[in-house]
Amino acid sequence: MNTLIIQIVNKSISFHIILWFVVFACQSPRNEEDQVYYEFPAWDETEEIQLQQQHTNERMRFKLLQSKYQQRDFWNHLNKELNGFNPDKYEVLRELILEKDIPDIQNSIEKGKLTYEELTLFYLYRIRHYESDPSKATLSIISLNSKAVEEARKRDKEAAKINNKHPLYGMPVLVKDNIGTDAMPTTAGAIALADNYAKDAFIISRLKEHGAIILGKTNLSEWAYFFCDGCPLGYSAVGGQTLNPYGRKVFESGGSSSGSGVAVALNYATAAIGTETSGSILSPSSLNSVVGLKPTVGMLSRIGIVPISGTLDTPGPMAKNVSDAAILFSAMMGYDDEDPASRQFDLEVDFYNQLSSSTLGNKRIGVLQSLLDADTLYNNTVKIMHEAGASVIVIEPPLAPLDGFLNLLITEMKNDLPIYLESQASENITFKNIDDIRAFNNEDIELRAPYGQKWFESMVADSTDSETLEKLKSKLSAEAIKYFETPMLKDKLDAFLSVNNMHAAYAAVAFYPCLTLPMGFRSDGSPANVTFISPSGKEKTLFELAWALEKIQTKRKPPAGFLY
Repeated sequence: MNTLIIQIVNKSISFHIILWFVVFACQSPRNEEDQVYYEFPAWDETEEIQLQQQHTNERMRFKLLQSKYQQRDFWNHLNKELNGFNPDKYEVLRELILEKDIPDIQNSIEKGKLTYEELTLFYLYRIRHYESDPSKATLSIISLNSKAVEEARKRDKEAAKINNKHPLYGMPVLVKDNIGTDAMPTTAGAIALADNYAKDAFIISRLKEHGAIILGKTNLSEWAYFFCDGCPLGYSAVGGQTLNPYGRKVFESGGSSSGSGVAVALNYATAAIGTETSGSILSPSSLNSVVGLKPTVGMLSRIGIVPISGTLDTPGPMAKNVSDAAILFSAMMGYDDEDPASRQFDLEVDFYNQLSSSTLGNKRIGVLQSLLDADTLYNNTVKIMHEAGASVIVIEPPLAPLDGFLNLLITEMKNDLPIYLESQASENITFKNIDDIRAFNNEDIELRAPYGQKWFESMVADSTDSETLEKLKSKLSAEAIKYFETPMLKDKLDAFLSVNNMHAAYAAVAFYPCLTLPMGFRSDGSPANVTFISPSGKEKTLFELAWALEKIQTKRKPPAGFLY
């Protein structure tokens, strides 16, 4: 396997470096002001795709890398802004921004070392630097906000007039492309929604109220990975194939919030937003060495987000560290009377300022014997927590099969997507239901659904009635709650400790929030995370536990090939 990986990487990089040099060496100024216009050049990926067919993981045997639909020309409106931002300026700012947390960045701005405009330009320059290089491109970005720099200038002008600014003020944030943003289309990665100019989702309005800058949209597994069966994680017809920077074309990117996880790992923004039904934040966070929170359903509004399941869907923050995730989470919170699951808060919850006193002392953590035996990283993490004062209780509750889980998702997406299309999509989107979109895809299946659309076919054929659906939801929830609750009550646990997205489905139907934190790297170089799971509404507990562990064990490292 190692020999194969080296052959794939060496042949691919050699070809792409030559092509990249030719493309950029031939570029010249295009107007009277001598502005240099960069584009994301397409490259011949034939040899890469052929080599990829030898990968041991069938889902990594890609049919394509670059989108055949989008030419990645979204730089046209930002070239002028970036023209004056040169490598020397980037190097000066690099030490103030790269791998820094949001409070550190705000501190540099307050001291006059940095402006919000420079911060925004830094991230745009960094995205362009890597994503326009065929040997480095991760295809994690679908679109960019043409007004981002303009908005950053506005934040600089208004900063002095605003008292008690939220920590997210002026911070560039990336958003998964199934979340509504008025400056860019909301596609869910699907050509059917390529021109869906939906309005801001509720959580985006909240970010803007706090002064955040929506930098762009991230690639994702199309339709949040409930579209094709066995297809690559991180693929969408609009965005192409998201690649993991810790092993491009070697490791999976995770999904469905693939682009958000990769973009955070690469320092393309201060933080990003993902969405999860079951594992879609936890998975890409774990495989890209970032922190991700899957909140309790109702803590954050889902209005304006392309749905799978009105029962289980939720957005959540993804960041390089726990405090930044807490900052982003708090900025999105707020009661939304359009979302029936939305929770009423008496006061805005301040998660981030309460973290500094958090410790593991007297905390009771349930750990799985099977993971202690099989996973060295997990075992080492448990030892460190125990040494820091946590009480570690070994448990092994029997897993009940979640029979009918896929049926729940099939029925709910069939029911919930038409509601989104009617009430949230822009007026030019004329599709009414799943069958309309399925038929549209079949008109050009190689372009619109090269890996097929098995789950859409299943939705069209589904005949589950509302009474059966409600019984199924109750049964699944009861089984999952029993799995977690029995040891939690018996042993008075603060949290249950898992790995990556291993228990994501159980947490989803139990309505338990999860927070995943980098715990190191496997022997092959792939990242891995430890995941805290607590009862509904216990996000504060999750943040405290993860912050305390991160304080004594920081295991995140940026991808080695992306340190410029």
